[in-house]
Amino acid sequence: MKFIPCYIFILMSQVSHSQILTTAQADSAAQVIIRQMTLKEKVNEMHGHGVIRFGLSILFSKKVKPVRAGGCQRFNIPSTIFLDGPRGVSFYKGATAFPVTMARGAGWDVELEERVGEAMAEEIRALGANYSGAVCMNLLRHPRWGRAQETYGEDPFHVGEMASALVAGIQKHNVQACAKHFAANSMENNRFGGSMNMDERTLQEVYLPHFKKVIANGCVSVMSAYNKLNGEYCGENKKLLTDILRNDWGFKGYVTSDWQNGLYNTRKGIEAGMNIEMPSGNFYSLKKVKQQLREGKIKPEQIDELVLPILRTKILFASKKDERTYPKSLVGGKAHTDLAREVAEKSAVLLKNENAFLPLDKNKVKRIAVIGSLADIKQTGDHGSSRVFPAYIISPLEGIKNYLSEVNTEILTAPATDLTAIKTICEGADVVIIIAGTTYLDEGEYIGNEEIRDRHHPDKKNFITRTGILGVGGDRKYLHLHQNDMDAIHAASSVNKNIVVSLVAGSAVTVEEWQEEVPAILETFYNGMEGGSALARILFGEVNPSGKLPFTVPKNENDLPPFHSFDDSVYYDYYHGYTLFDKEKKQPRYPFGFGLSYTSFQISDLKTSQISPKDTLCFSLKVKNTGTREGAEVVQLYIAFPQSSIDRPEKLLRGFKKVYLQPGEGRTIDFSIPASELAYYNTETKNWVVEKGKYEVLVGNSSRDEKMQKMSFD
Repeated sequence: MKFIPCYIFILMSQVSHSQILTTAQADSAAQVIIRQMTLKEKVNEMHGHGVIRFGLSILFSKKVKPVRAGGCQRFNIPSTIFLDGPRGVSFYKGATAFPVTMARGAGWDVELEERVGEAMAEEIRALGANYSGAVCMNLLRHPRWGRAQETYGEDPFHVGEMASALVAGIQKHNVQACAKHFAANSMENNRFGGSMNMDERTLQEVYLPHFKKVIANGCVSVMSAYNKLNGEYCGENKKLLTDILRNDWGFKGYVTSDWQNGLYNTRKGIEAGMNIEMPSGNFYSLKKVKQQLREGKIKPEQIDELVLPILRTKILFASKKDERTYPKSLVGGKAHTDLAREVAEKSAVLLKNENAFLPLDKNKVKRIAVIGSLADIKQTGDHGSSRVFPAYIISPLEGIKNYLSEVNTEILTAPATDLTAIKTICEGADVVIIIAGTTYLDEGEYIGNEEIRDRHHPDKKNFITRTGILGVGGDRKYLHLHQNDMDAIHAASSVNKNIVVSLVAGSAVTVEEWQEEVPAILETFYNGMEGGSALARILFGEVNPSGKLPFTVPKNENDLPPFHSFDDSVYYDYYHGYTLFDKEKKQPRYPFGFGLSYTSFQISDLKTSQISPKDTLCFSLKVKNTGTREGAEVVQLYIAFPQSSIDRPEKLLRGFKKVYLQPGEGRTIDFSIPASELAYYNTETKNWVVEKGKYEVLVGNSSRDEKMQKMSFD
């Protein structure tokens, strides 16, 4: 798979064996090739050519064939070979199914996320591909968004840090990472036709910073979004793809369209800066490009400008030396499945633990009732493009049974809708474990109904949807549990007060109808193929939960921004999530960044060693495990703007670190914050501005930590 164009040998002979080509050297080599390419060869680089093979491979074998784009034997140019997705290699039978991106966002662990990226890249390489669609990083504006599970959370700083770690892991193995979907893609049901509208400051400060960060950290590819931004399709949006991405941010990589419905016009795509149409050449076909050239609607040099970053990126990656081989045994291998369990263990969020009800003692619990609609459901998330087919999935009930197999514990279960049976088995149980939440029928990539897409583009048909191999998905209808799950909780609590509720969902679940009836609540999200094992180890104290919410859980859904799944035009306000709750002085049920532990921590001694608005801001503090168990705390640093001359959030996350500590252990933590993180976007001058005046730094274990360490600086 590692091919080097013949012209590159001349350049590589000029550098040492351990060096890779510079961007300038790769650029020169790409230009040499482009000058000798035919139009047909150039256009071939600008589209995929494997959609039928891709669809048939899913339909008949569940072993997806990678989709190729470009490639030229005459110049020994390799194809771009694409595999999805954000929780493991999509649709390949036997691939490792990691917890969904939102779960990993709840882990707040950049080192762990980089390891996940490496594992994904190893499986991609083992399957003969070199391009990953794993980096889903759209902002969670509202937790009802159907693809919430595919991103990291509601805060752009947090999303950018986590996504950058995933990119680093993926590209460490010479796999090109693709950040998607660019931009403002936070509604699912009307993703093909809806326009996401916002003012310039909201776009720059809220919906773009995380993308800007991954580009600054070396991500080489971006995928456009289906939706419109301020009335213009993202795949044909020159402001996004050229003015901002390339001119403002200095992006040197290439842009691909989202699949099938990501491009609608040949000329508009070329003028906007869309490099590659995926997964086939519908609008970037040789025939249509020739017609546009013949009619003078585009110029030959525009084609060269689009092909240049594609070749430059391929040449850069071709010049990198592989540090290892990639046998097929890596796919779903033990090292990766063990990592999947570790991620599930470190991403679970303990929301409530009244009177230290958890962890349970397996030697004292003799009779357990495991109930709920999801108690024995094997699922890893939605059935859209991110779906993974692992060799096995351990359900919650199975994980608990496996964990307790060597002790004399009776495990009982009952149908989720049989309230009489539930009361019977719960009445005499030492503890009741209820697994409740959502499935692919409630949320996910919206591909089960073509009504909305066809309303806008009746001429467009989707092979994958027509074959019926993907699930329904869509935006969630509500945030509370389904009635049958709430009925089960009420029934169980009427006869037993020793209850743990484990929530499974892609984002927030409201708990107001039942939370007072149970002493313990745990959110595990869709926690991967090893999720049941991880849950059992958490419940019984083998693992101390250390996850923190990457979103705000409201008491009342009406406290969130408006959300209308089928609107053709939606306005995105500057405020959402914790910034909205802070501004409107509303009390969430669980704040952004919140999560309990089986131990306790103390954060103290906040100090600064360097403060200058033109430089880096350096802070230090101490964190100590003051409890009796080993555990991890996520130290979160926020910046406040008390003297700002413009409307700004009460505070913004600008740093976080996850610290693992033994009982009694303390550690000094350092933060280095670029002064640019204080800036706001001035819409008149179109520049980022750091105001003079007083700022505050706040450090704690959530956005609403009542014991936050605070200090002011100028």
